[in-house]
Amino acid sequence: MTARMIIVGLVFCGIAGSSVAADERIDRALALGRRTENLVFRDRVTPHWLPGGKSFWYKVETGPKSHEYVLIDAESGRRTVAAALAGLGLPEPEPIKSSQTTVELRKTAKTGESSGIKFVNKLDRGVELFWINQSGEHVAYGSIRAGTERQQHTFEGHVWLVADAAKRPLAVIEGAAVAQTLLIDGPGREAAPPPRRGARGTPSPDGRWSAVVERGLVMLVDMQRNATVNIQTEFDGRSPFRGRPVWAPDSSAFVVWNAADVPRRKVVIVESSPKRETQPKLKEFTYDKPGDPMPQPVPVVFRVGAEGPQWLKVDAGLFPTPYAPAPELGIVWAPDGSEFYFDYNQRGHQVYRIIGVDAATGRARTVVEETSSTFIDYTQKTWRHWLHSAGELLWMSERDGWCHLWLYDSAAGTVKNQVTRGPWVVREVLHVDEAQREVWFMAGGVRPGEDPYHKHLCRVKFDGSGFRQLTEADGQHRVSFSPGRDYFVDCWSRVDHPPVHELRRSSDGRLVCILEKADADRLLASGWKLPERFAAKGRDGKTDIYGIIIKPSHFDPAKKYPVVEDIYAGPHSAFVPKEFGRLLRESTMAELGFVVVRIDGMGTNHRGKAFHDVCWKNLKDAGFPDRIAWIKAAAASRPWLDLSRVGIYGGSAGGQNAMRALLDHHDFYRVAVADCGCHDNRMDKLWWNEQWMGWPVDESYARSSNAEDAHKLQGRLLLIVGELDTNVDPASTMQVVGALQRAGKSFDFMPIVGAGHGAAETPYGSRLRMEFLLRHLQP
Repeated sequence: MTARMIIVGLVFCGIAGSSVAADERIDRALALGRRTENLVFRDRVTPHWLPGGKSFWYKVETGPKSHEYVLIDAESGRRTVAAALAGLGLPEPEPIKSSQTTVELRKTAKTGESSGIKFVNKLDRGVELFWINQSGEHVAYGSIRAGTERQQHTFEGHVWLVADAAKRPLAVIEGAAVAQTLLIDGPGREAAPPPRRGARGTPSPDGRWSAVVERGLVMLVDMQRNATVNIQTEFDGRSPFRGRPVWAPDSSAFVVWNAADVPRRKVVIVESSPKRETQPKLKEFTYDKPGDPMPQPVPVVFRVGAEGPQWLKVDAGLFPTPYAPAPELGIVWAPDGSEFYFDYNQRGHQVYRIIGVDAATGRARTVVEETSSTFIDYTQKTWRHWLHSAGELLWMSERDGWCHLWLYDSAAGTVKNQVTRGPWVVREVLHVDEAQREVWFMAGGVRPGEDPYHKHLCRVKFDGSGFRQLTEADGQHRVSFSPGRDYFVDCWSRVDHPPVHELRRSSDGRLVCILEKADADRLLASGWKLPERFAAKGRDGKTDIYGIIIKPSHFDPAKKYPVVEDIYAGPHSAFVPKEFGRLLRESTMAELGFVVVRIDGMGTNHRGKAFHDVCWKNLKDAGFPDRIAWIKAAAASRPWLDLSRVGIYGGSAGGQNAMRALLDHHDFYRVAVADCGCHDNRMDKLWWNEQWMGWPVDESYARSSNAEDAHKLQGRLLLIVGELDTNVDPASTMQVVGALQRAGKSFDFMPIVGAGHGAAETPYGSRLRMEFLLRHLQP
């Protein structure tokens, strides 16, 4: 058996060696994006609320080259439509003079509503026009001659630069939701320089003192006398102080973290072909991996008084082994300065505490404690909101098996009551109304029978009473509130239902009026197919598993189609799309003659703790028993699914998953493309892998390693990696290549020169992936 390595110099055994028919099929598939763009209308509403918060207007695209302006009376739902703002009785924006603007170069940060800018050159010389794109590059858009004007299409949020012939900036303007006019009458004002640093160190709130950390030592500056005191502690010469001091609100004390230096791992990669250079370069960057040493920060309290500064060492008994990527942690002070708080996330993520420290004594106590026999999802499920005036704390927890909110007595460190409860999950907290003692949040799974990943707007009282679901439709919901929160605009959609925008009352969720129903007729007329939603039982025969089925535009139910799964089983979220969109990556793949599926199996997020825990110390599972059961259930009623030809592809964690399919489930999956995979979790980034695989590093890491199990490979495998990947160490893929070679396995391998993470999403990598799946699945 041999390892077949496709490299740039041997491209004829890759893309160039594919048949003309395959090349034509790939070209047709890649044309889907161009063929289907800008074919959905009335699908975006950005409300512009008028003073008083009782009415708003928006601009909506009604066709390829048409739009209208709409004014909504929020109280009555009355709708007024016009071709321009003036037709709504609203003034058009006044022209902007370049001489009165501030020239501040910045990147384009967003792409909002379609809009326009009229550039009117009042100067006696020509000017140059540039779009500043999302990377900060200046993209030339030609010149505007003296005394002429140009109408330039743009989008809300896009940044434009007007410069003279010598490229000196004259004006910078950002696209708005409505068309604007820029009168170019001279150079604008230069942006103010960044503010100069004030007092040395960090001033106290009352301005009396400034705390300074320099060369690992702490000093206190008396701002009135301009005198500096070096504060000596037992840490001096042993471990340095770090970061910025954090003052108590009453200026009586401040906190600084102390942590000894720890060695940091460096990863070295080779840039084989630097731009405009011949010789390769070494690139080195800091990259912590599972099991690497971490800082052990300890807070030190410095009190300020008539006797001079005093320091207090805080006993670390309640926080002995912190997970601390940095040598300092965040601090929150009580408003009266009596106590400060920080988070203790025990390394291994099975204990999580909010620690309170008495500023007068340095005594530490536990305010909140979470424990788990598996892991605590600290990146997404440790939200909190301090209610200092009431001596309370709102806290998020999965302690009852579902992600819910709890109310704590922050002084006693005890639970007062559970705020939300039931077999559903809080997904995001939007607003806390302390006056009304209410929480507004998005929740999943609140309506039995509906896709549990759909998010709905809900409200509940702090004591758990008065729960109300405020959105209604069966779909994924996004909401935006009026300035006074009396109303909200609800946009809902599904992968098989174009967006609908509704105006609703916040008090009870009652519908005021439907604003827009998206028109997707032109998109459907192009041949693009709506994805199909499907649910089936998972490995346990009880739990519903959700996914989607994507068919090609030329779909014929009388034919048989290979199945290709687009996989990403990272436990940090769920990944099956829930909102309407063209889903171009999946749809383009389907256009080759495949049926593409996406599935969220057990081990992914947002379905409750037991569902999530399947991933613990078991990333190789990737929900495969659920995925296979789902695909088989779909095929039982869809004879056009050919389960003798099943392929899979994915990148990053999905790359690890895709290869694992051919190691453990080659009786079902026949072909896999694995891009930039974290094939061995010991080789990948510390924070992500220890979250699911635990610490210390144990044999579970080896059990989930594709490199350790490379000898089990059966089926057709293509490995892709970018030589400049700084997200997943490229050596992870190289180690798999070595293990496959030692095992005498046949496989294909393509390192992509100059590419970083996601090399298979480059034009070359994407085409190679298509060609490989076509060659081995033969649609």
